[in-house]
Amino acid sequence: MAHAVRALWPGGLALTWRLGGRPALGLPTQSRAGLTGAAGGPGPAATTRKGGARLLGAAALALGGALGLYHTARWHLRAQNLRADLSAAQLSLSSRLQLTLYQYKTCPFCSKVRAFLDFHALPYQVVEVNPVRRAEIKFSSYRKVPILLAQEGDSLQQLNDSSVIISALKTYLVSGQPLEDIITYYPPMKAVNDQGKEVTEFCNKYWLMLDEKEAQRMYGGKEARTEEMKWRQWADDWLVHLISPNVYRTPTEALASFDYIVKEGNFGTVEGAMAKYMGAAAMYFISKRLKSRHRLQDDVREDLYEAANKWVAAVGKDRPFMGGQRPNLADLREAEGGFTKEEET
Repeated sequence: MAHAVRALWPGGLALTWRLGGRPALGLPTQSRAGLTGAAGGPGPAATTRKGGARLLGAAALALGGALGLYHTARWHLRAQNLRADLSAAQLSLSSRLQLTLYQYKTCPFCSKVRAFLDFHALPYQVVEVNPVRRAEIKFSSYRKVPILLAQEGDSLQQLNDSSVIISALKTYLVSGQPLEDIITYYPPMKAVNDQGKEVTEFCNKYWLMLDEKEAQRMYGGKEARTEEMKWRQWADDWLVHLISPNVYRTPTEALASFDYIVKEGNFGTVEGAMAKYMGAAAMYFISKRLKSRHRLQDDVREDLYEAANKWVAAVGKDRPFMGGQRPNLADLREAEGGFTKEEET
């Protein structure tokens, strides 16, 4: 046993550091009473206790490291299996596409698209758009992000709006219909929002364009399909509106948020300095307006906690994902997180 513990000790120490724990490098100092011999050195009892404590500490550390490694490896393999099953079935289709995502890295809607592409193992290039000049998307009359360019053979298609991008690509992967045809199922429409501002809305954006057999194979029933659509829309209509009031809740938090945004975004030196301070001040006051518009509580954290609890309750205890044993499109939308909303960019 002692040899085994000594052999595991270095690995256990390294694993503990990797798993975020701080190993105890020394044992608490105990009283000298009863632990020293007549000459002031350690007596037999002290030696036995000290050796036993070290042995137990080493064993516990090694065991903790081994368990941590086991659970980490188990989750990693499980995630790989989820992706492997999807990519194997859709490899021939996904290989036909060359995708380029125009984004702001910290935009929640762009994060949602990246989560979908990554989960489905779809290779794509990223172009980080300058939020001030937007020169990278000067080719487009649609001036918001995300924008996805999809090259399929000789056909180049532009997909706008995060939910349309996800629905169109998922329809493509499941049905194999030409992407050029699929896009026509999600026509843009001009509308006026509650603030009197003209906006572009997309029809059917939470709906996958599948025939009955394809829908049955994917969902197993109408209830699962309806549930997925409901929670995808909930994320866009409610969850995303909780982000700005929470990340810009105080001047200090607003400044910290923009410090991160500037570091991760595509800003020039002068633009970055202006965005950090002027943007933080502007978004602090805008967040207060959003708080009032959406009738949030005085402590906006409570609304965020309630939304998280609502989602957890909807998933329930009997399934790991809302999609069952595998994530569906409602699960993937939980990857959102950022500083901007499509209608404001």
